[in-house]
Amino acid sequence: MTNIHSHNEQKAPIPTLEQVSSNVYAYVQLDGSWGLNNTGFIVGENGITVIDTCFTEKRTKAFIKAITKVSKLPIRTLVNTHQHGDHTNGNYQLPHATIIGHELCRKEMLDINVPTVNPNPMYSGVEWGNLILSPPFVTFEKELTLYSDYTKIELHYMGPAHTTNDVIVWIPEQCILFSGDLLFNGGTPFVMMGSVEGSLRALRELKNFPSRTIVPGHGSICDSRIIEDMEKYLQFIQKTAKSGFSKGLSPLETALSTDLGEFSEWHDKERIVGNLHRAYSELRGEALGSKIDIKSAVSDMLTYNGGNTVRCIA
Repeated sequence: MTNIHSHNEQKAPIPTLEQVSSNVYAYVQLDGSWGLNNTGFIVGENGITVIDTCFTEKRTKAFIKAITKVSKLPIRTLVNTHQHGDHTNGNYQLPHATIIGHELCRKEMLDINVPTVNPNPMYSGVEWGNLILSPPFVTFEKELTLYSDYTKIELHYMGPAHTTNDVIVWIPEQCILFSGDLLFNGGTPFVMMGSVEGSLRALRELKNFPSRTIVPGHGSICDSRIIEDMEKYLQFIQKTAKSGFSKGLSPLETALSTDLGEFSEWHDKERIVGNLHRAYSELRGEALGSKIDIKSAVSDMLTYNGGNTVRCIA
């Protein structure tokens, strides 16, 4: 039985707006744990391009307010890096923006819907607000180039990795990368709804972008050294999965008997269980990114977490 205990006594830091170049801004929500994602925006001469929205109505409102302090120009374009609610739940608050995402991002959002319609057993104490599902209505398969006046913005599909539909936002002239949840800074990577092997491939591909500044999906702004941290963790997951799988242990049993070692300092440790469920799927030879039993994986994550809902202070 899941214990519904409130995390409301813990407060997240106030989000910060960080100017990463003359016209590119990152909106950073620390500590970057469950539901505390990063977003960003690019200011053109005639309009604004936004990258992702936030988990709750209130948080997206605060993000939009931060944008208006920089520029009163209309928000014309919104890019979703993937389908998860912490990056898309606030889409509906930008009613005049063209919403762009991968074709599978649209599909997954329509399949899974938003937390108010489909209560999520993982979280407790989250004030969602009145969320309205608002999926991308311009979709692409591999690559798409946008312009914010003269600023070139490249969208590259990198999935399956964190999900089936991950897209990075690359601003080549300024060497700025918005990685979405391919990268977590200080938090445990999470590939339960994507692929371990696919994530490792995506990380190798990320190294081909000469990034000077990276805005990860969660955690502080960083540089490309973070890619190696992610690789190490995912290789550790593959090795751990192989050992547990060969002994006939379940993903949960394997997780409970595993020492996280150098990764024990990262928050959201329970993600190891979801990651092992995905790694086991790949060891069984199932297609990368194919559907697994998410309910059972989430239930095992909560068991690993002492029967509690995950820590979410969003």
